[in-house]
Amino acid sequence: MTRAEEFEDLRPLLFSIAYRILGSVSEAEDAVQETWLRYEGSPAQPVSVRAFLSAVVTRVSVDVLRSARVRREKYVGAWFPEPLLTDPYEDPERSAELADSVSMAALLLLERLSPLERAVFVLREVFGFGYAEVASAVRRSEAACRQLAVRARRHMDAGRARFEADRKEREALTERFFEAFREGDVDGLCELLAADVQMVGDSGGKAPLWGTGVIGAEKVARLLAALVAPFARIGGVVELHEVNGQPGAIFRDRDGRVINTWTLDVLDGQIQTIRTVLNPDKLGHVGPVADAWSVLREAYQARRPAH
Repeated sequence: MTRAEEFEDLRPLLFSIAYRILGSVSEAEDAVQETWLRYEGSPAQPVSVRAFLSAVVTRVSVDVLRSARVRREKYVGAWFPEPLLTDPYEDPERSAELADSVSMAALLLLERLSPLERAVFVLREVFGFGYAEVASAVRRSEAACRQLAVRARRHMDAGRARFEADRKEREALTERFFEAFREGDVDGLCELLAADVQMVGDSGGKAPLWGTGVIGAEKVARLLAALVAPFARIGGVVELHEVNGQPGAIFRDRDGRVINTWTLDVLDGQIQTIRTVLNPDKLGHVGPVADAWSVLREAYQARRPAH
């Protein structure tokens, strides 16, 4: 097997590690590409290609994260990870850890960790690497990595939210939610929303937003109902799609261009949080991106009476 073939076999794993460390599809793809360049240019053949490449992509990702955190401190409004439509890596023995770790809520918890804690947690708790491999990847002793893992687990467990485990129940509730949304049914929406539901958006200051967030079932339901008519006027389409392993949707204009994505946190048969990503810089990997400001202007002009 050639180096290129070995690398391609491991690409899904490398991307999945990088995405969980960085919370960015584009940065994770860049980290994977940098890992390939380093592997291609390495004169020696590693004993374990998997361990070597995992270590390299981890180090690259940690370096990128350190500089990214500085930029995120200056970010306008709420910061969310770039939406991930499909996780390319699968491991039946760790399916629960993989699914949980890619949710928006889990990735936002990971943001609270130091870069090293985050890397150790991802390698050890999510992907099940041994402490010797983790230590090699982050260039720390095994004892130090065990301490980092304990701290990371403590932070994650303290803030971790439970999600609806039954996929069919989640899907059924999501379908009912979007049906009520399309109909502008405020009462129907209220029934599906938790009393303290939050609707929060990430626009990065580059797309229309409804403020810092909307809280409460009735307020969120009325906001959602108010969006239906203008969205229909521009020929908008709601495409139900799992996002970051959670129920969600992609909103498109009449030409199929992406306006935003939604993810829903579901617990106890109700929607607890609605997170929407509107920042066009975070949507390019989903498809061609619409100009959200132009979409808003069109929706506003369409409702004005003709003279």
